[in-house]
Amino acid sequence: MADAGITPSSQFVGEVQTKSGQNINLCYNCKKCAGGCPVNFVMQPYNADILKLIQLGEKEAVLKSNSIWLCVGCKTCAARCPNGIDTSKIMDALREMALAEGFSGHETKTPAFHQSFLMMVGQMGRAYEAGLIGIYKLKTFTFTQDMGVGIKFLTKGKLKLLPDRIRRVGEIKQIFRKAKEVERK
Repeated sequence: MADAGITPSSQFVGEVQTKSGQNINLCYNCKKCAGGCPVNFVMQPYNADILKLIQLGEKEAVLKSNSIWLCVGCKTCAARCPNGIDTSKIMDALREMALAEGFSGHETKTPAFHQSFLMMVGQMGRAYEAGLIGIYKLKTFTFTQDMGVGIKFLTKGKLKLLPDRIRRVGEIKQIFRKAKEVERK
C-alpha cells in the first residue's frame, strides 16, 4: 500500500531527478539494487532506503547520510533495477548537492577525497596519485598517517613523484570550467 497522508517534497525529488537524469518516481522499493550492492553492508541507510527518503522529501536526512559517500559507482544497481534506475548516478548527484549545501559527511573523510580527486583531475587531466595524496592529506590534516606505506610505494616504484603528462590537458580543464558554469546556473 502507498504511504497515504505523506506529502513528499516534489521540489527535492525534482532537483535530484534533474541533476541525476534518473526518474526516482519509478522506484517501488523492490530493493534489488540493495541486494547486489557490494558496499551495502556498510551503508546506513541502504541505497534503496535513500531512494525512498528522496521520494518522501527527506532532504536533510539524505544529504547528511554517509551512504551517499560510500557508493563506488559499480553500476550493479543499474543492472539489477527492473525500472532501469541507475542509483550510482543519483548518489553522484547527491554528493554534489551535499557539498554545495554544506553537508560534508562528518563521519568520514570521503568528501575530502572526492574534492581532492576532482581537483587533481581538473588540473592535471588525470589522477596523479602523489598530488592527490598531498591534497587529501592537507584537507584532512592527516599528514603522517600512512607515511610508512607511502615510503614503501616510493621505494618500490609504485608511486611516482612527478606526474605523467597527457595531451590535451586544456580540453579537460575546459570541460571542468563548463561543468562549473552549468552548476552555477
